[in-house]
Amino acid sequence: MKRTAYLFKSLSEEARLRILLLLQEKGELCICDLMVALQLPQSTVSRHVAYLKNAGWLQDRRGGVWMYYSLTASLSRQLLDLLAMMCAICTTLPEAEQDRVRLQQYNEEKNCI
Repeated sequence: MKRTAYLFKSLSEEARLRILLLLQEKGELCICDLMVALQLPQSTVSRHVAYLKNAGWLQDRRGGVWMYYSLTASLSRQLLDLLAMMCAICTTLPEAEQDRVRLQQYNEEKNCI
């Protein structure tokens, strides 16, 4: 029961919901991508990512000097359903749209260099 409570507690912070939404849409992002999208400092984003990872929502992989985060590939059917419901509710919120726009602009600028 404690594990389940921790899992639900991990969804109780706005920044964590926004991170999950972005990863659901984009598949894989690094901390710098999340910092730009969320407009939060590295330490704050890293803390929220660590919380989600410890709760079992995220997995990571190293790519050179960067760490990339994505949704855990082995999420249970129930967690996938919960994530889908959360995304359906939150995707249309203005904050979610602003995060997507900032990330898209950032990626477009990166590709121009």
